[in-house]
Amino acid sequence: MSTKAEALLGHEFTRKHLLAEALTHRSAVGQGGMASNERLEFIGDRVLGLLVAEWLIERYPNEREGGLGPRLAHLVSRPSLASIAEAIGLAELLAVSPGESRRGVRNRSTVLADALEALIGALYSDGGLEPARGFIRRAFAARIDAQDGAPPKDPKTALQEFALARGPVLPVYDMIGRSGPAHAPKFHIRVTIGPASADGEGGTKREAEQIAARILLDRLTS
Repeated sequence: MSTKAEALLGHEFTRKHLLAEALTHRSAVGQGGMASNERLEFIGDRVLGLLVAEWLIERYPNEREGGLGPRLAHLVSRPSLASIAEAIGLAELLAVSPGESRRGVRNRSTVLADALEALIGALYSDGGLEPARGFIRRAFAARIDAQDGAPPKDPKTALQEFALARGPVLPVYDMIGRSGPAHAPKFHIRVTIGPASADGEGGTKREAEQIAARILLDRLTS
């Protein structure tokens, strides 16, 4: 498994335990003595933001912060990360408990997005910025190419404009649940436009709303 992950990342780990930790969901903590990937996710999130911001500055040398910000937010959003993680086959590499595996946790968008950030955190922790930069530029290439032209709008704004262009019914956001401990809550939001709806999950209400909006917009425009 580690060999396949290293081939995917293009990096041979000196500290193999970092790679194993990055691929360990919290439900599997203790199995084989591994910690979960949450700490590596924390640092990977920051490394990803830095390296994507660096890339955008290079690619759009004349664009102001007002345009670069939406590009960055779109590229590092949960739906974007989950889509990339799914495309590279990350789900099959994750260690989860048998019970959570039966419930399909390894294919959840939030789990995939978190695991991708954890892998980036592991790459940085083991080899520094260069291997992390190389992997990000390979994995995100198609998505950054798709941004050529005007900066993307945030999902809530784009969904509202989509709805207004087609009638008077605006998106309605409802919180349908909350889970997780107080220090790491997960908010579950449903957005509805007429008969169409989509659910999103995130660490804040705003993040969950943006994810739900992106999912619904993708459905309505595909």
